[in-house]
Amino acid sequence: MQTLNAPSVSAEDISQPPPNFRKAIMIGAFAAVATAVVVTQAEMVLSTIKIGYLQLPPVALGFLLIFMEVSRLARRAAGRFGLNRAELLIIYIMSLVSAMVSSHGVAQKLVPMLVIPNYFANADNHWDKLFGLHTPKTMVPYVPSGSFAQPISQLYYEKLGRGMPLPWQAWVTPLIAWGVLIILVLFAFLCLAALLRRPWADHEKLAFPLAQLPIQMTADNDRSLFTRPGLGLGALIPVVLYAVNGLHQNLPVVPSIPLTFLVNDYLTVSPWSQLYYTPILLSFAAIGFFYLLPVDILFSIWFFFVLSRLGQIGCVSANVAPSDFAASLKFQTVGAYCALTAMLVWSSRRYWKDVWLAAIGRGELGDDNELLPYRVAVWGLLGSIALSAAWLVCMGMSPWLAVFELFVCLFLIAPVMERSTAEAGLLMTETTFRPVDIYSMVAPLHTLGMTNLTMISFFDSMFLRDQRGLLLTGFLDALRVSDAGRIRRRSLLTPLVIAVTVSLVVAVGMNVVLPYKIGALNMDHWMEREGARSLFVDDAAIMNGSSLPVLPLLSGGSAIFGLVVTGLLFLMRSTFFWWPLHPLGYALVGTWSTTEFWFPCLVAWVLKSLTLRYGGPKLFTKATPFFLGMVVGEFGMAVLFVLLNVVFHLQAPPFPWS
Repeated sequence: MQTLNAPSVSAEDISQPPPNFRKAIMIGAFAAVATAVVVTQAEMVLSTIKIGYLQLPPVALGFLLIFMEVSRLARRAAGRFGLNRAELLIIYIMSLVSAMVSSHGVAQKLVPMLVIPNYFANADNHWDKLFGLHTPKTMVPYVPSGSFAQPISQLYYEKLGRGMPLPWQAWVTPLIAWGVLIILVLFAFLCLAALLRRPWADHEKLAFPLAQLPIQMTADNDRSLFTRPGLGLGALIPVVLYAVNGLHQNLPVVPSIPLTFLVNDYLTVSPWSQLYYTPILLSFAAIGFFYLLPVDILFSIWFFFVLSRLGQIGCVSANVAPSDFAASLKFQTVGAYCALTAMLVWSSRRYWKDVWLAAIGRGELGDDNELLPYRVAVWGLLGSIALSAAWLVCMGMSPWLAVFELFVCLFLIAPVMERSTAEAGLLMTETTFRPVDIYSMVAPLHTLGMTNLTMISFFDSMFLRDQRGLLLTGFLDALRVSDAGRIRRRSLLTPLVIAVTVSLVVAVGMNVVLPYKIGALNMDHWMEREGARSLFVDDAAIMNGSSLPVLPLLSGGSAIFGLVVTGLLFLMRSTFFWWPLHPLGYALVGTWSTTEFWFPCLVAWVLKSLTLRYGGPKLFTKATPFFLGMVVGEFGMAVLFVLLNVVFHLQAPPFPWS
């Protein structure tokens, strides 16, 4: 697939790790801890601005900006105290990974999940029997076979009384048990990143738009960011707007500037009144990132979204049940993912053959400057899958189902989600289906059995729900950033491992301690309650027979349709250079990411098309700092308002992506 060219650095051009590599890692470890603390406090306690769950977390850019300015001042005072570009980028990478681990990537999903089935069990839903009787005692801090709303989970949600000790002993075993599985899956992501980097970055020249801002920010380390031509002007727009909205939030007499609209509010006549949720979000950060993308991807994302909404209205007019349309769209996505993954593998088939031969010792493929040797990456990936499957089997899941869950997660959903950031520049990664949806195409879900459905609820809640903060994207963006800093990719292994480790310990620890101190009912509504229990609600309906059956003709037919359409889009794109539709836009049509960002895609498409038409590549290059400045301004204001909230208890204005 042809995309915007991004410069790549060969192994010969990349320098050895800088002399102060150890210093960079030490400062990066501090930044990782600080990031974990700030993200947990902002997203779970204040619950105002989500500064950690995007694929480019605002908190990581905020810390980078702080370190850049402090380093610049220190260099002026005494040159040896400053940080060079490579060191700044290492610190950024560690903060980036920490933000993802601390937010929806790991910590904020793990801890609530372990008490949700017990606290929300009651005499009406019978969760104590549906889940409790099939949950291994090593997986959760409560007694699975005991009563619902046990003290360990009740006090988590309603907080400890004065003088009551925090029940750490009950949490140690399940946190260690889940920690083993999480580390295995994260290592699998690391191996995948090592394997995907060369075909995507070197061969296809993907743009990796989310990596471009830290690269641009550190390009001129001796100059203040906001004095650079274009970038400061671009940042000024969101700074002024959010400053006004921040004043309105704290002084209502100041008028606000609306940045979010709902199309549904303006459509009151049937069938338009039944339109699915369709927001118009004016996010300057999203527009700035999307400006870097090829126009065909931009056009495809908003075009297929609008087409899906028109299709839904057409189905309403034809008296098609809304649930049938939603199901059809979901299974079309299944087919599109399968086709897209197959095409990505096929287009790099020679590379994958060489990698396999290198892994079994029958060929050579230079990997001296890859994150991991190919032999380690291949066998590490397979070993992680085998050990993860063994973990699930030990907890009660059928062996075939364990392998199936991991295969869909690692080889179908995760690569497409990563592609949505590396090629389409989406700030969020979110899929539309789970492995059980694929199973439902061939057999009723209740045939999986109670124990399998219980384990699926836990596994999917941990790894397939709220995929914002997907570590695979963080690892690949880190590799792209390292190229710009002329850092040996192999050298990133140490900072990545340290960042993941310290952020896991700090963020998970805080997510256990804070609910017992202030009560999870007083914390983030989605992560602690509604989102955390959503899959348990769905799977409980399957267990008790109240879920709607999946029609094989609808699911199978929709999946085949999605597969064929994606194949045709790929064929047309490969045959005709003028073809405007990209298969990735179709594959992502039903995702929450597209729903949130279709309008910024439309705006960026219009602006970039006009720029290229009337100014050509030269004007596009000149305008790029301006659009990146909009990202800096919006994300910078998000971090600023979090700090103002913590220190002065000022209320933050709403941000479109929060």
